[in-house]
Amino acid sequence: MISITQILYSIIFFSLTLNNTIHALSQKTQPYPVSYVLSCGASSHGTDENGRRWKSDARFLTNSSNSRTATAQYQDPSLPSTTPYMTARIFTSNSSYKFSVSPKQRFWIRLHFYPAPYSSLDPSNASFAVFANGFTLLNNFSASTTAQALTQAYIIREFSIVPSQSGDLSITFSPSTQHKGAYAFANGIEVIPMPDIFNAASLVGFSDQSVDVHSSSLQTMLRLNVGGQYVPPNKDSGLTRTWYNDSPYLFGAAFGVTSQVDNNTKIEYSRDVKEDIAPLNVYSTARSMGPDPKINENYNLTWVFQVDAKFTYVVRFHFCEYVMTKINQRVFDIFVNNQTAQQSADVIAWAGSSGVPVYKDYAIYASDRDGDDKLWVALHPSVSMRPEYYDSILNGLEIFKLNDTTRNLAGPDPVPSAMMLEAEARAEAAAKSYTFSDSNIAARVIGGVVGGVVGCAIVVGAAFIYVTKMKSKDNSSQCSSTTWLTLNGYSHTSTGKSTVSGRSNASSHLSSLAAGRCRHFSLSEIRHGTEDFSESKVIGVGGFGKVYEGLIDGGTKVAVKRSNPSSEQGVHEFETEIEMLSRLRHRHLVSLIGYCEEDGEMILVYDYMANGTLREHLYKTKKPALSWKQRLEICIGAARGLHYLHTGARYTIIHRDVKTTNILLDDKWVAKVSDFGLSLTGPTLNQTHVSTKVKGSFGYLDPEYFRRQQLTEKSDVYSFGVVLFEVLCARPALNASLPKEQVSLADWAMHCQKRGILEEIIDPQLKGHINPECLKKFTDTAEKCLSDHGIDRPSMGDVLWNLEFALQLGKNPEEGNVVSENKYLRDTYPTHGALLNIDEESELVLSEEIDDPDNPDTVFSQIVNQRGR
Repeated sequence: MISITQILYSIIFFSLTLNNTIHALSQKTQPYPVSYVLSCGASSHGTDENGRRWKSDARFLTNSSNSRTATAQYQDPSLPSTTPYMTARIFTSNSSYKFSVSPKQRFWIRLHFYPAPYSSLDPSNASFAVFANGFTLLNNFSASTTAQALTQAYIIREFSIVPSQSGDLSITFSPSTQHKGAYAFANGIEVIPMPDIFNAASLVGFSDQSVDVHSSSLQTMLRLNVGGQYVPPNKDSGLTRTWYNDSPYLFGAAFGVTSQVDNNTKIEYSRDVKEDIAPLNVYSTARSMGPDPKINENYNLTWVFQVDAKFTYVVRFHFCEYVMTKINQRVFDIFVNNQTAQQSADVIAWAGSSGVPVYKDYAIYASDRDGDDKLWVALHPSVSMRPEYYDSILNGLEIFKLNDTTRNLAGPDPVPSAMMLEAEARAEAAAKSYTFSDSNIAARVIGGVVGGVVGCAIVVGAAFIYVTKMKSKDNSSQCSSTTWLTLNGYSHTSTGKSTVSGRSNASSHLSSLAAGRCRHFSLSEIRHGTEDFSESKVIGVGGFGKVYEGLIDGGTKVAVKRSNPSSEQGVHEFETEIEMLSRLRHRHLVSLIGYCEEDGEMILVYDYMANGTLREHLYKTKKPALSWKQRLEICIGAARGLHYLHTGARYTIIHRDVKTTNILLDDKWVAKVSDFGLSLTGPTLNQTHVSTKVKGSFGYLDPEYFRRQQLTEKSDVYSFGVVLFEVLCARPALNASLPKEQVSLADWAMHCQKRGILEEIIDPQLKGHINPECLKKFTDTAEKCLSDHGIDRPSMGDVLWNLEFALQLGKNPEEGNVVSENKYLRDTYPTHGALLNIDEESELVLSEEIDDPDNPDTVFSQIVNQRGR
């Protein structure tokens, strides 16, 4: 018999079980927090370059009457995709979005801005604040000024906001009251639920204190994949974060070495560190100091970052030790702003074993004293601990700004460089005064003809020397697109002398000059990545040597340029290329990954440029013809790169070899200027020119520079003018098979321009496809570039403005009279290679050894097929 007590126990047990089951089911059926990915001003859904789907923002506005939609008047070639950047929501008064969010969960807010002209609105008048649930995210924010200062086309701001207890999120855009005619705008808004990945952070300088990050809202200042490659949002661990390469932030010559986990080691997350903290891509690569303990003992591995003063920052260090396996093998100290954040850091001791990720957070306050707008991070071996290896390691780095006591996260806009502002002011003034009268055209044409006569004399003289002195040389070299290589493991520098062709190895000088600024590969790594310089990997041959396709970091394509021992281009060009590209980072400059100079080899490793050189898409090619819009956008990209060299870097840099084989195209047809072996630092403020030997490529060579041996940035402008006509006419800069008056493209184009028959020599593929106003603006600009005297030529800022305007005329010919030509469309382009290839007509290349003081007759040393160096 079953007792009453047993029956009661059974009822109670069943009730408890039922309640638990119902609660569990309710937990499982609760919807996962919703993400909002909105393209502002868009009428329909769109997809970006990473395959992410963006929805229209209209239904999330609380009052749509306070805003309107707009489309950008032109598309910057640097934009990653049209979605969400080509449409915008314009706010002329306070306007808000409202979203339903989880009351218990943090969320990312990402704001996307493309500061372009929208309708009749001036981008410089976009000054506004953005608020989110009582936090000030931006204040008196000018996307135009910020983009100009950072040399970026578009701006992304990311914030991590504390949970909203009400379950609602309100994002308000408020035009500035301090700026006349101010308006606010946005191109994209993301609201992404995120786990709470923030806890207390140790306060640097106060070992017994910590900062409560958990209850703060934050702005992401930087997110770096240290020693690794760019990680796009769709490759992140579910939180759609973007991770950038750390190379641009490294300080001085202490570049260290990079490595990647091998196939025999597996990265495994622990209970304390999940993939939400960082993706496997971050923990699978690292930067360390290198294998030499004596060198490591005497320097720090250092990064420097720009921050806003009067805020507290959390610096998150990501570590994963996949080389060492025991405690005290690699022990190091961590410094933040020259203060000790962590003594005797031992990743193995923290993680418990090899291949296990860990992270550490340290907080520091940036006061308002001189220099406090910089945040320094440094690693140094803990010599006092006597570890087995004097070394340090870092896999990833993030910097977050914490809100202050007034719930503010907004800092001041960055300030553009004085040199760039001055150049743009000159460009705007020049744009207002531009006239193309018949008398001006005639004067410029006469100057160009005089220069052409000199150019023809150069061709004849150089050809004679070539025939008499270089009969035995094989001129069948041709150029093709190239790729560049980086490999895993430590790299070693050889300090011995080369026995190749009697040339000394560059290492003794280069190691102290620029070796620390870019990655150094061992020769064995290069051989492995190119299958021991297999001929099947050759993708180009130039004056410097062969170019090979290679693979790095588990499959990243790169281009490897290997010096030919018999080449007349040698150590100096090798060093100059490294010195220039290791300190220049720009969207429209080809990126140097690293180099090798072991056992007499001189090898350069670059980003892979999938579409090769501009020239190979213009003539003597089986590839489809580029549209006029593509050609114009490529010219604009190249002009941006040159404008940055002339005005955006710390010193003026003159390229000296601008030509279509030195303009490379990536897989998205973004143009990048390449080949800096002949580049020079330009004149100082007290100088008008640099006196130097004549170097460059015939057909593109500035006649004034040739006559006077006085180099200015206007020499690049002349060369670029030839490029513009080459793009328009689809023929070589020099073609000896044509009648004498047509050999030089510059001379012939100027002659046709003078007679009003230029349209007869443009590429037949373009005829009937160019708006006449657009064509006139383009050809007037090219003509001005070819002025015989540098003082009469525009700056690259002028050229860029005119090309942007030509593009606008081509897209909106009916608006040509509406858009003010006097408004300077500011040069906004970002920061984060194939080398040269093509079988061309004869071109004269001035080599490094053109001037022999003991033999004045040897003015030019070689005539080669038109090719890259």
